Amino acid sequence: MAVNLRAPDPASLRVVAGVELGWAEAGIRKTNRKDLLLIRLAPGATAAGVFTQNRFRAAPVVVCREHLARSPAVRALVINTGNANAGTGPAGIEHARATCAEVARLCGTTPQQVLPFSTGVILEPLPVDRVLAGLPQAFARLAPGHWAEAAEAIMTTDTVPKAASREVALDGKRVNITGIAKGAGMIRPDMATMLGFVATDAAVAGPVLQALTREAADRSFNRITVDGDTSTNDSFVVIASAGSGAAPIVSRDDPRYAALAAALAEVSASLAQAIVRDGEGATKFIEIRVEGARGVDEAARVAYAIAHSPLVKTAFFASDPNLGRILAAIGNAGIADLDAARVQLFLNDVWVARDGGRHPAYREEDGVRVMQGTEILVRVQLGRGNADTTVWTCDLSHDYVSINADYRS
Repeated sequence: MAVNLRAPDPASLRVVAGVELGWAEAGIRKTNRKDLLLIRLAPGATAAGVFTQNRFRAAPVVVCREHLARSPAVRALVINTGNANAGTGPAGIEHARATCAEVARLCGTTPQQVLPFSTGVILEPLPVDRVLAGLPQAFARLAPGHWAEAAEAIMTTDTVPKAASREVALDGKRVNITGIAKGAGMIRPDMATMLGFVATDAAVAGPVLQALTREAADRSFNRITVDGDTSTNDSFVVIASAGSGAAPIVSRDDPRYAALAAALAEVSASLAQAIVRDGEGATKFIEIRVEGARGVDEAARVAYAIAHSPLVKTAFFASDPNLGRILAAIGNAGIADLDAARVQLFLNDVWVARDGGRHPAYREEDGVRVMQGTEILVRVQLGRGNADTTVWTCDLSHDYVSINADYRS
C-alpha cells in the first residue's frame, strides 16, 4: 500500500568496491523469508553511526556503539530481522556478542570489528542459535551485487524494499554510493530512525566520516515521522570502503567533502522518504515545509507538531479540509511568543490562511482537491525570521491500527 513507491531495479544499484553482501533464511521469526544479512568489508574500511536516544536501547545498539568507540575500522555488519533483541537484559548483550564472535570467525577478523543490528519484536529473547546456524549460509552468498536482496533481508512490516544509489566524481575517479533502509512504523527519529546502511567506496577518515553521517542524518532520517514513536533499535551507519582508489578525505576542509556530503545526503533522503511512503497504512505522502522561523530547531518544532497531530493526519486520510487543525497544531508547538496574526498557511497552490485567519478567497472545494491527491505540500510561513526546514510524513489510516494490532500474529 506504499504511496507512489516501487521496489528498486537491482540493475540501478551500483556496486560499491570493497563491500560484499549475503543473506540467509534463518527462520528467526517466520520461515521461508530472508531474515539475516551479512555485510563483509575489505581491509581499510571505516564506519560511523548515529543511534537511537531511547533509553531502552537494544542490546545490539549497546554493543555496536562499544565497538565503534574503540575504532572506526570495521570489517563486517550483521543484521537480523524478526526479533529486536531489546528489553532482553544481560542475556541479550551476550547473544549480540556471540553473533559478533561467529561473524568474526567466518570473516577472519576480531569480534570488535563486527557491528550487530536487530529489528523486530521487543521484549522477546533472541533465538541466537538460529542466527548462528544461518550465518554460514549468508557467508556463502557473499557477493558485491546483492544490494536488492540485502534490502529485502532487513524488511519487517515494510511492503517494499528500499534502496538507492548515486555516483559522484572525486579527483576524476568515479565514486559510488549505495544504501538500503527498512522502516514503516515506530518512526520518529531522535537521531536517525529505523535501520539504514549506506556505503561508499570513497576513503574517509573516521572523524570526518562521523561528521558526514551526522549531516546526512540531519538532512534525511531526522526529518521524517510516521507515528511519533522512536524505536529501541534505530541505527544509521555509513561505511567508507576506500575501494575507489580516490585519495582519502581526512578533513572537512577538503574541497571534495561537500560533493561527497551532498551525494550522501541525496541517497539518505531518498531512503528516508521511501520509509514515509511505505508508512504503515499510508495513503498520502505529505511534505511539511516551515519557513520564516527564528531558527531551524523552531521550524522543526512546528513541522513536527503538525506531522504528529492525529487530528491532522486523520483529516488528510479522509481528504477532509478541516484545516483549522493545522493552525491548532502550529499554535501548540510551544513557541510562547508566536504572533498568530503573521502566520500564513498553504496547501500546494492553495492559500488557506492569511495573517492568521481564513483567506477571503479560500474555497473548501480547493482544499478537497488538494487533499484528495497522494502527494501534498503543507507550507507554513511564521513571519519571525529566515530559518526553514522540511519534514516528511504520511496520513493515519484504519490500516495503521490493524497492522499494529496484528503485528505479533
